[in-house]
Amino acid sequence: MEPTTVGIREAKINLSKLLKLVRKGREVVLTDRGEPIGKIVPIEAEKLPLEARVRRLESQGVIEPGPNKGQRKIPLPIPIPDDLAQRILHEDRESGR
Repeated sequence: MEPTTVGIREAKINLSKLLKLVRKGREVVLTDRGEPIGKIVPIEAEKLPLEARVRRLESQGVIEPGPNKGQRKIPLPIPIPDDLAQRILHEDRESGR
């Protein structure tokens, strides 16, 4: 994908738009009187937290947000007395031999 090239003045005026391009994975080359002087590039995906990587994929249209975006209801654990789960697991493993 070809980087977008903009002059300093245009970059100042359209910074929000340029940052949206960067969020979508594009590079922006900044020029001063036609001479490249710098770059705005996306942060490498592996350096971003998982939530930010998912948002980036959503903004790129690679994945769609789930129906309950922003709501994460984790069920409460089933209460099991003492070490009952460990005993059942041990019995199950013993019966498999």
